Amino acid sequence: MTKVALITGGAKRIGRAISLHLAKNGWDIAIHYNSSKEAISELELELKTLYPSQRFSSFKVDLNAAEMTSELVSNVVDKMGSVDLLINNASLFNSATLKSSSNDLILQHTMVNYIAPFILIRDFANTTKQGLIVNLLDTRVTKNKGDFMAYSLSKKVLTDLTKMAALELAPTIRVNGIAPGAVLPPEDKDDTYLDQIAQKTPMKTPSGLLAILKSLDFILDNQDLTGQVIFCDGGEHLI
Repeated sequence: MTKVALITGGAKRIGRAISLHLAKNGWDIAIHYNSSKEAISELELELKTLYPSQRFSSFKVDLNAAEMTSELVSNVVDKMGSVDLLINNASLFNSATLKSSSNDLILQHTMVNYIAPFILIRDFANTTKQGLIVNLLDTRVTKNKGDFMAYSLSKKVLTDLTKMAALELAPTIRVNGIAPGAVLPPEDKDDTYLDQIAQKTPMKTPSGLLAILKSLDFILDNQDLTGQVIFCDGGEHLI
């Protein structure tokens, strides 16, 4: 039976690339989304056209709502029969220092970037006898720069959750993280934005989506790997 991957935020940007990559490698895909209705429709059509013998389903959930989030894994299992791989990709990324962070901004980043993954990891572990969890982190977890305070802090906590969950859930469930640098430009900028950032890194070349996909493949193929964070950031975490 084909294995099922659940990808949060799977309709756009990094999540979309992961969805297409895993489908190409034979996975059935459960794609979580919230507001990206047009993007999810286009992706589902593309996947079903490219891989007509595989299964692709979308699941609308607001990760700000704990009760809705708590239903996601069971809904995927009910519709697709199992869930073998969980990729916590969805996240908020808003700029604000500690002093300028509103209560809403703090709560939303905490909910989407940490609490929702916690809930999904818990439910995955209680549902799946054997599987794999991959959390999308950020090279910022090694730094204490506060320009994206709520975002960075939530990813730091998710990094520790990755390691703690790996210890508790072994040996039947592996838990790892991927920490990219600047992979895609913001929607209002072009690739020169990435080039400028890359010049400040040791490798001086934008990592791009391929670095994330190769890191994911490495985690999938290495059955001895758990509790690890792979930095695919051109060495940015070193500085």
